[in-house]
Amino acid sequence: MAGLPVIPVMIPDLGEEEAQAAAEAIRSGWVAQGPRVARFETEFAATVGAEHGVAVSSCTTGLHLALVLLGIGPGDEVIVPSLSFIATANAVRYVGATPVFADVELTTGNVTVETVDAVRTERTRAVVAVHQGGVPFDTAGLRKAAESWDVGLVEDAACAAGSTVYGQPAGAGARVAAWSFHPRKLLTTGEGGMVTVDDAESAARLRRLREHGMNVSAADRHAAKQPVLEAYLETAFNYRMTDIQAAVGLVQLGKLAGLVAQRRALAARYHALLAEIDGLVPVRDPAYGTTNYQSFWVLLDGFRTSRDEVLTSLAAQGVSARRGIMAAHLEPAYADVTPAPLPVTERITRESLILPLHHKLTEADQNHIVEVLRTLA
Repeated sequence: MAGLPVIPVMIPDLGEEEAQAAAEAIRSGWVAQGPRVARFETEFAATVGAEHGVAVSSCTTGLHLALVLLGIGPGDEVIVPSLSFIATANAVRYVGATPVFADVELTTGNVTVETVDAVRTERTRAVVAVHQGGVPFDTAGLRKAAESWDVGLVEDAACAAGSTVYGQPAGAGARVAAWSFHPRKLLTTGEGGMVTVDDAESAARLRRLREHGMNVSAADRHAAKQPVLEAYLETAFNYRMTDIQAAVGLVQLGKLAGLVAQRRALAARYHALLAEIDGLVPVRDPAYGTTNYQSFWVLLDGFRTSRDEVLTSLAAQGVSARRGIMAAHLEPAYADVTPAPLPVTERITRESLILPLHHKLTEADQNHIVEVLRTLA
């Protein structure tokens, strides 16, 4: 229907406070990685229950550095879910290793000890497990299994800021976790990411790796009273965050708890409304934790209308929904990979869609979305 207002699938919560913080960073004269980045690292790490945070240019670069930190390289296999944004698998190829796709469980969209173990071989050196769409995976089980297998575990927490596992923030206690601040995430800096670790030596190396391998940061060099002759200890990368981004991130961090509470309230209302419709299974909290509902996805379980037809009908009624989580092994970039059977992954990516959920979503919006779905059922 022409002229219908569009209900967006996501709107970042950015306002005047973020604009002023960015402007202050610009006026300070320090716009590259500097004091605001350092403060953002400290405060973000404290929020997610980690000892150290290392700000980077994206979650993808964070995943890359995490694998470098673990010493993963050519000849190694790294188990990843296919059901994830393609960056999860791509990071494995960045270090020259081979991604091996594991299936996921239907209720959470996450890998489990069993699905990982099913594809593990003697060449497996690491696992990248994803807190998919903000739904945490069972960290206790997978961390214990990874230790018993003597493989590294990288936690892809791109979507998980504000989620909890066993009463702790998602990522707390992780050997290494990578986070995203893309505009689709609850906490955004435009682009940007973070790597969190609990040991100082790993944090120090990650800081070198993100800044060309220098043994002293640019900020420390500029703050020194005497000339500093830096050394470059290894071949590394330029994966830095700017102080402008960090200034925005610090404001966003202060909003995180409120955003999570609001999204969970909206998700609860979706659950109540959608319970009346047969054939729709919405995402929920796992038994061991809580999701931040970074994405509110529903599985079409015996629904009369196909997923793509549902998306088309929603769009015609002014609702901007999205297909569910992608499956990397079905993309042309991975056409050369023949994975083990991934029936759950393929079902979720074929039969799921993401409904609008954001801080400006009204009850009237939700009512309209659910009414369109009801007519399709």
